[in-house]
Parts: sequence; C-alpha cells; structure tokens
Amino acid sequence: MTATLSATSSAPSSRPFGRLVLLFVLAGNMLIDALEVSVVLVALPEMAADLALSPWQVQWVMSGFALGFALLLLLGPSITGRWGRRRPYLIALLLFAVASLVGGLTDSAVLITVTRLVKGACAALTAPTGLGIIGTVFPEGEPRRKAISVYSLFGAAGFTVGVLVSGVLTGVDWHWVLALPGMLALVLAVFAMRLIPEGAGGAASRIGFGPLRNPALRRSALGGATLNGTYLGLLLLLTFSLQDEHGWSSWQTALAFLPACLPLAVAAPFSGRMVTRFGGARLVLWGALAPLCGYLYQFLPFPTDSYGIGVLPTLLLVGLGFVLSFGALNMRATSELPERDRTLAVPLYQCAVQTGAVVMLTGTGGLLLLPHGGAYTLSLITAVSLVGVLVALSGVTADRRVSARKEYS
Repeated sequence: MTATLSATSSAPSSRPFGRLVLLFVLAGNMLIDALEVSVVLVALPEMAADLALSPWQVQWVMSGFALGFALLLLLGPSITGRWGRRRPYLIALLLFAVASLVGGLTDSAVLITVTRLVKGACAALTAPTGLGIIGTVFPEGEPRRKAISVYSLFGAAGFTVGVLVSGVLTGVDWHWVLALPGMLALVLAVFAMRLIPEGAGGAASRIGFGPLRNPALRRSALGGATLNGTYLGLLLLLTFSLQDEHGWSSWQTALAFLPACLPLAVAAPFSGRMVTRFGGARLVLWGALAPLCGYLYQFLPFPTDSYGIGVLPTLLLVGLGFVLSFGALNMRATSELPERDRTLAVPLYQCAVQTGAVVMLTGTGGLLLLPHGGAYTLSLITAVSLVGVLVALSGVTADRRVSARKEYS
C-alpha cells in the first residue's frame, strides 16, 4: 500500500501534459462529489415504494450525504496537515467507490443510508483537497487561475449532471443511481494514483470557531444555509408531488428541474465579474429575494396540474437566486478575514451550507407525512427563505454603514 500511494518529484504531474490530465482527474472527481448531492433526488419516490419507506425515511438517503459531508468537513485540514494530501485523497476516493458499489448492490435502507454517509465524508475530504493540490501543482498566475476555474465549473455542473443521471438511471433500475458514481471513481483512481504528487504534511490545523466572530462570515453562513436548504427542500417536495400525485416519470421530473439547476452551471464562471460590478451584498440580497418570490408564488390559486403555470415560474426564480448569490456568498464568507483565518473559515461556511440541507430535508420529509403536508412544507420553506432575506438585508445595511464611516473619515 505504501509503495502504491507514493510518488516522486518527477511524477507526470510535474509536466504540462501531466498537469492537464491531473486537472481533469481532480475536476472529474469534483463533478462526482457534486452530483452525489442530487443523483438520488428523482429516484426517491421509486426507492420509497420498493423499500416500503415513508418520505421521511427515504429522504435520509439524500440528507445522509450532506450529513457526512458536514461532519468530516471541519476535520479535513487536520487530516491533510498530518498525512499530506495524496494519501488521504486516494484513500477517500477508493472508499467512496467501495461505498457506492455496496449501496448499489443492497436493498437495505439502513445500509444504503450508511454508504451515503460515508460517501459524504469522503467528498468532504476530496473536494477541498483537490483544490489544494491544484494550488500546489499549477504555477501561480494565469495557469492556476484557469485550473481553478475549470475545477469550479465542474463542481457547479455536478448538481445538474446528477439530476439528469438520476432521471435516466431510475427508469432502468434505481440501484444504478447509487452504483455508477463508484465505477467512475474507480476509473479516476487509476489515473490519480499515477498523477497525484506526494506532499509532505504540514502543521495540523485545529478545529476552531474563532472566525465565526466575524459578522460577514456569520451572515454568509446563515445565508448559504437558508438558500441551499430551502432549494433542496423545494425539490424534494416537488419530486414526490410530480411523481406520486401527478404520475410523472423520473425522466420527466429530471427535465422539469433543469430551470432550477442549469442556470448556475452556466453562470458560475462569471460570478466574480458580477460581484465586482454589482457588489456582493446587493447580489446576496437579490439572490435571496428571488427564491422567496418563487415560494410565495406557490400560494397563488393556479391550476395544480400545469407545469408551465404552476411550477416553472418558481423554479426559474430559484435558479435566478443561485445565479445571483451563490458566488457572492462564497466570496463574502472570507472577505473580511485575515489570511490566517481563511483556512478555517471556508470549512465553517461549507459546514453551515450542508447543515442547512440536512435540516430542511429532514423537516420536509417529516412534514410530508402529515395530512396536507405539502402546504406545511411550503410554509416552512417560505419562512426559512424569509430569514435568508432578512440576513441579506442586514448585510447591505452593514456595508452602507462602513461606506458612510469611510466617507466621513
């Protein structure tokens, strides 16, 4: 095992073509990590029917991944600080593949949920570590900037790819939804073992919550949690509504969700320019208002069997919210912190985003058990979205106060 996981300074990743192949291996793994968030989404009703599960029970297949991600995310810097990046990355990638295959071969709901929890923990290690490897291998300047852009683009596209994969494979057998990512991860692992360079471990970073004293980080964390949580809660609600109540197929449901997830994948490369032009605080506010309007729209008396009138406007507004605020929230999370605190701040922010997903998915699944549960769920989603708007509004107010102090100083 030691020989297999070692590499020398003359590894192929030190050459231009080797760096390019390494980039696509890392970006491909990031794509798999991101698609795992959504790859089971439209398969949940069929899984629930086959395994005799309630909506609350089956939602753990989805929220289990987010929970595993959140639990290990804060430990990632300590692990890579002690063991370097290469060995933890490869072990996590291989464990992810094994968990995927086990999940795809079983009909045990408990075992499937456990494998999803494991996969989330693995993704919490490989996603940020892959970015760290890019920062080490690619020269500073334009090569590194382009590499990070490719890596980020693959991550942004992952959710959309996951929805489409789920739609296609559920029509064949939902077990493939769980197994296919593992097969892809095994292919990537073959190249990763050859290409990822060895890196010495540094000082292990301790888990600390000191950066949360920063108001901008707290606002971004809460804003990201409400945005992501309400988004996934809505998609879970619509998945059961479209398939169980209106008889839609998994493929139809996947296509229906594209207006809510495709815009982010297209607009992600331009988020930095948007922040520069319009300001992060205003984008976050607009990005919080758009989904809230979409959720409020669902309370209007329109025909419930019409996708174009009843569902599409809300999905478009939610997609617009992500386009406007997703990048801005990420940037503002660390914008007011000194460099030494940013290593800890990023995992704290991402942990909050994943926690928002867990809370809202479990809440949505639980409320769907009640009579008229859809109305209660929509009320919860709308209320949480309103919290996100109020938090974003406080950010705009804080920025205006800072600008006023600078103007009069």
